[in-house]
Order: sequence, then C-alpha cells, then structure tokens
Amino acid sequence: MALIVQKYGGTSVGTVERIQAVAEKVKGWRDKGDDIIVVVSAMSGETNRLLDLAREIQGNPVPRELDVLLSTGEQVTIALLSMALDACGCSARSYTGHQVHIRTDGVHNKARILDIDATRIRRDLDKGRVVVVAGFQGSDEEGNITTLGRGGSDTSAVALAAALKADECQIYTDVDGVYTTDPRVVPDARRLERITFEEMLEMASLGSKVLQIRAVEFAGKYNVPLRVLSSFKEGKGTLITYEEQEMEEALISGIAFNRDEAKLTIVGVPDQPGVASKILCPIGKANIEIDMIIQNVGVDGTTDFTFTVHRNDYDKALAVLEQTRQDLRAREVSGDNRIVKISLVGVGMRSHAGIAGTMFEALANEGINIRMISTSEIKISVVVDEKYLELGVRALHAEFDLGDKPK
Repeated sequence: MALIVQKYGGTSVGTVERIQAVAEKVKGWRDKGDDIIVVVSAMSGETNRLLDLAREIQGNPVPRELDVLLSTGEQVTIALLSMALDACGCSARSYTGHQVHIRTDGVHNKARILDIDATRIRRDLDKGRVVVVAGFQGSDEEGNITTLGRGGSDTSAVALAAALKADECQIYTDVDGVYTTDPRVVPDARRLERITFEEMLEMASLGSKVLQIRAVEFAGKYNVPLRVLSSFKEGKGTLITYEEQEMEEALISGIAFNRDEAKLTIVGVPDQPGVASKILCPIGKANIEIDMIIQNVGVDGTTDFTFTVHRNDYDKALAVLEQTRQDLRAREVSGDNRIVKISLVGVGMRSHAGIAGTMFEALANEGINIRMISTSEIKISVVVDEKYLELGVRALHAEFDLGDKPK
C-alpha cells in the first residue's frame, strides 16, 4: 500500500462533470488499497473572476482581504469533490489550508510554507478516508489566511507529500507530461519518461509552464518523487527525480523558450569599479528582475552594458535606465522588446564538449543572428529576434534529434 498525494489543477476541476470524473479516478486509486490525499485548485477561471470583483471595488486591493477572497475558490472545489467522492461510495473529508495547519509566513499574496501539522490528515487516512485539501493557501502565526501566489497548489501538494513522506506526488494537469519542447511549436516533440529536478528547475525558470518553479524546488529539497500526468487521458506521464546512471546517456533533455523578454543597453558608461552596481541597483529598487547580463570590454575608458528583463517591465526599466544614463553621463540608452530567449537544457552537457558550437552552427545555418549568450553547467541560452523563435526551436530540436521516433 502506497501513500499518494494527487493535485488537480483548475481545468481538471473546471465543471461538475470534470469534478465527478476526478472522483472516479481517485476512487480507482483508493480501491487498489492506496492512501490518497487530493489537493485541488479553484475551478478554471474562478480566481480571475474573484480578482476582477476585488478590482471593481479597489484598484489595488488590500493584500490581507484579497487573500481572504481568493482562498474561497479552492473551498468551493474541495466541498464539491468531497461530495462527488461520497456519491460514488468513497469516504472523503475536505479541509481548507487553515484547518490542516499549513503554516506560512505573513507575506500576503505570495506566502511561503513554513510547517505542516499532519495529525488531522493521518487520523482520517487511518479511518480509510480520502483527504481533500484546498491548495494555494495556508495561514500565518496570527491566524490570517494567506495565499501562495499563482500556481501555489502545486507547492501545497509537494509540501504535503514531504510532510507525510508520501511515496509519490502526482500533478494532474491538461498535459500528459513534460515534453522536449512545446508540441504547439514542434509537432513531433517527445514526452520524456523522466527528467531530473535540476533539469526541470531550468525548464520551469526558462518559461516552461508545466510546473510552478517553487514546487520543483520544494520537491528537490525534500526528495519527493514528482510525476506530471494528464487528467484527461491515461498514461505514465513524466517522473521528476534525482539523476540516475541511465539518465546520463541523454545529452539534451529539452528546449525551453521564453517570449516575454526585453533587452536594454546603456552605451558609453565610465569603465571603472562599481559601475555595474550603479546601473543595476536602481533597477532592483524598482522591483524589476534582471535575467541575462553582458558587459563589453572597455574602449577609450568607457564600456557598454546590456541586460534583459521581463517584457512587462520594459517601459519602467527604460525610464530608470535613462535616469541612470544622466547620472553617469553615459552616451545613450537603447532597448528592444521584440526578442526571445531559446535554451538547451540537459545534465548530459556536463560530460560532453562542443554542444554550444553545434547549437550556434544550427542557428547560423537558418540565418538566425545571436544577440546574447548565457551558459551554466546544464544550460545554454541565446537571445534572438522574436521573428526567429519557432524556426530556431525547430532547427535545434532537429539538430539534437529530440523528436518522437516512429514506433
């Protein structure tokens, strides 16, 4: 008998019919003798509906009250799913995050889980019940309701799996696993049987929307085997685990890309110690996250400094950088919000030379100019013009032979 934590996202519980289908699936696992904890999101579109209501009343809603409001979405789902389980002959008990003592810090709208008291859950499991828990939420030391931010139900599920030492945490979603790249861009993208935590972290941070990055971090930290599965079709999905010997054969696991990139450059900056902090500190103080950074070799006592930000922050970052240009008496500021980032990810890179050269040659053969390059032990990222995104991804997917092989 295994202890399984299952998480179902908003699309999986988007209608009464889908909730009933989830109940049947959970009952199937329970009938095999497994102990099951189910974590659910709000029904598809519900969180956005609640956000819109809040903004009709207050343009910038009070964070504490917003958490109180948003947490109700999951409360609806846990009650309906528990009813559906009961209706199909499977004893169930629903709980909010507060009721099962998912304790978080006090940062509203983006709280972090500190501790979970699993006593109540264990008691119900011992009685043969399926325990249904509201994802995305908890409460702080003062009893205030908190939420974990977008995608927080994934983190709730992994945290519960870690606290209860579950055999596996299964994330049910609208895709049937992790693919070598987005199948909408490359039709023959292949579903991966398994991938390491390290690779999945890179894929998530680089734009893959399959899992929330905090959930992957949590799973890796507490060694929780994580599996991505489809709510709508049967299959083994993708297992996310630690690196194993047989995995070393895979050179590249996948190609991630991010459309939400923008690039800024400040030209003619004095080439002297401390200049980088004078450029980047004001950007950080404006609460803008920086991704890639390049500083050119100084010429005539000056240097050029380029970095990328999220496209939504482009205008704000440009205004901040213009003020910095004036303060530093640099020559000019320029920007481009029509760029994208394409990345190769794979633990196999550690022991293989020449991957970067192969990547750059494949892009050059398609006439794609590389604007920026960033590397790590298991990742190579390039920035290219937006119009070359799909061409670049397809070329690299073919070059590294990542496509689904005919059976």
